[in-house]
Amino acid sequence: MFENSKFTIFLVIAIVGVAVSLFAYLNWYVAPDEVTEKVKIIANTADGCIAESYDGFSVNIGPCDAKAGDIIVGTYDKKINERAILMNPTR
Repeated sequence: MFENSKFTIFLVIAIVGVAVSLFAYLNWYVAPDEVTEKVKIIANTADGCIAESYDGFSVNIGPCDAKAGDIIVGTYDKKINERAILMNPTR
């Protein structure tokens, strides 16, 4: 099977190309896309502050000392919203 060196080189290049493209896609999909904007605090829990983003999604912005109803500037992963829309397309 490995007698033809051109075939072996092509096969290795193809396998490496597929592996790199899958890794790049996975990295793009999983990597956070952080957004900083004004959010309204819904609750302050042990896991962090739960806030309502500008587009109406509940997001966890991490630890904060705000109370429910306060409007603060928070940073969150915007891709959470995209994933939520994919799971519930009626929203």
